[in-house]
Amino acid sequence: MMRLPTTPASMPTAHPQTHAAATAGPALSQRYAAVRAQTLALAAPLGEADAQAQSMPDASPAKWHLAHVTWFFETFVLERFEPGFRPHHAAYRELFNSYYVGVGSAHPRPQRGLLTRPTLAEVRDYRAAVDERMHSLLSACDDGALAALVELGLQHEQQHQELLLTDLLHLFSFNPLAPVYRPQWPLGAVAPAALAWVAQPGGLVEIGHDGSGFAFDNEGPRHRQFLHPYALANRLATNGDWLAFMADGGYRDPRWWLAAGWDWVRAQQVRAPLYWQPSAGEGWQAFTLHGLAAVDPHTPVTHVSLYEADAYARWSAAQQRLPLRLPTEVEWEAAAAPLAAGAIASGNFVETQALHPVPVARREEGLLQLFGDVWEWTASSYLPYPGFRAWDGAVGEYNGKFMIDQTVLRGGSCATPRSHIRASYRNFFPAAARWQFNGLRLACDAD
Repeated sequence: MMRLPTTPASMPTAHPQTHAAATAGPALSQRYAAVRAQTLALAAPLGEADAQAQSMPDASPAKWHLAHVTWFFETFVLERFEPGFRPHHAAYRELFNSYYVGVGSAHPRPQRGLLTRPTLAEVRDYRAAVDERMHSLLSACDDGALAALVELGLQHEQQHQELLLTDLLHLFSFNPLAPVYRPQWPLGAVAPAALAWVAQPGGLVEIGHDGSGFAFDNEGPRHRQFLHPYALANRLATNGDWLAFMADGGYRDPRWWLAAGWDWVRAQQVRAPLYWQPSAGEGWQAFTLHGLAAVDPHTPVTHVSLYEADAYARWSAAQQRLPLRLPTEVEWEAAAAPLAAGAIASGNFVETQALHPVPVARREEGLLQLFGDVWEWTASSYLPYPGFRAWDGAVGEYNGKFMIDQTVLRGGSCATPRSHIRASYRNFFPAAARWQFNGLRLACDAD
């Protein structure tokens, strides 16, 4: 969107919005303590070496995640609102910056694993010191702008809670010992759920955040779009569906692949979802946060790229002789929003402690597993909504500057905190990304 040279006085300044926590106070302080404690709980099983290593440039060490989310509160909240502010450690401003150019330089992302100092204990001390200062600030300052930035920081930390788990899974997958993060396999015997189609009427729909509670800037403004009638699959694509795709030569047949996807398959020699490996006997195993496990055919498939999801949709269309494809994000939200309250409450999120997608356990009609389990790839490029304005200041770098060469995913995953997700939430990754809990649900054009 072209930005005008001046802003009319009647136009509100763009800044983080949160109606649920409009002022600082005991409730926000309690939420702050709970979110921060959850991050420490997720990192509790890790030793110094576990928290230090970095498996690829797109992933970060657990220690860096612990420090970066703390840096966020120190840099964007304490520095602005704390009387007589002094940094905990001057060098941390650069070490634990991620991509906020507006606040200064950042340590190179691919080199985060080289930061052997500060130690994990020192990072925990950093967190404790900032927490103490934050609680003092929240008890003394009743300011809506402060509350909005704190809520943004908590939502940011919840994103990093998920990243901490997915980055750790990627790291552990390289270890021949197959390390176990949590020795509690969540899957039991479940009868398969038949694939069915749930018709959606289309027409003029409204999407985007409705103004209730917190939202990131990329979730608005709320606006209208027109949809042709369509249908969504009642369930997510499963490992069993994927095994059929693989058995039919799906990774070897260029008919199903976008040109860039076929180049990627050949260059990376991709033959299965990430973390899958042939077992010693027949079949496949997958590396999980619970260690190696047999691939269960009824569990939603995960750790697949957009290229793979799109190829599977094209293959499925040929097999079923139906106009199948990935849904757009507008189609997904229009179908999911009316069901969000109940679907989120019953979804498989990080609080469930499965830390893995689970099969459909209910035999209800309608759309199942819309929220939790796996992020669902859509066919929509990550672009600004009509009238989008990034937040003012450095926090405006949060989402807007990534609106190119990315694709939208919806719904959350088994590693997402439940209180973090909503129907309007827009996740986004490049087409080749697989280390997140990414899966898919098919859509079908109406006759």
